[in-house]
Amino acid sequence: MATVLIPGSFDPLHLGHVDVVDQAVELFGDVVIGVLVNFDKPSGLFSADERVALAEASLAGRTTVTVRAFGNLAVQAAADVGADFIVKGLRTAADYDIEQQMAHMNHSVTGIRTVFLPCRADFGFVSSRFIREIASRGEHIEHLVAAPVAAALADRFAQPSE
Repeated sequence: MATVLIPGSFDPLHLGHVDVVDQAVELFGDVVIGVLVNFDKPSGLFSADERVALAEASLAGRTTVTVRAFGNLAVQAAADVGADFIVKGLRTAADYDIEQQMAHMNHSVTGIRTVFLPCRADFGFVSSRFIREIASRGEHIEHLVAAPVAAALADRFAQPSE
């Protein structure tokens, strides 16, 4: 079997991501989730450490999956973990257009190949940005994220009591 890197911001990890991880485990074996962050410019809803912890909790029980934060390029992270491939999930044709360009660039620079895995159709509309926006307004997102992420979002956006 192979080792693959699935890079992303995962802010937060959602069930579309989990689906791609499960597909990658089935196809390749060892999967490293690379939480990519710019440590010099903190941004996002959750810190790098929180994203790693939420991904670990959401993917618990998957013995061939590890989660690590990286402050460099995806291809450098792939080299750091000895990945044979980078895996990217696709939802739409627009995702393909962007990811294909990155895949070609990464291959031209380092020789590492990117494998695209489409997420399940019922997750094709899910995005971290939409989840953050919906959760910030107190709407239910439990059907879109794992329980640890739902709890963290509820806590982050809890309304102060009067």
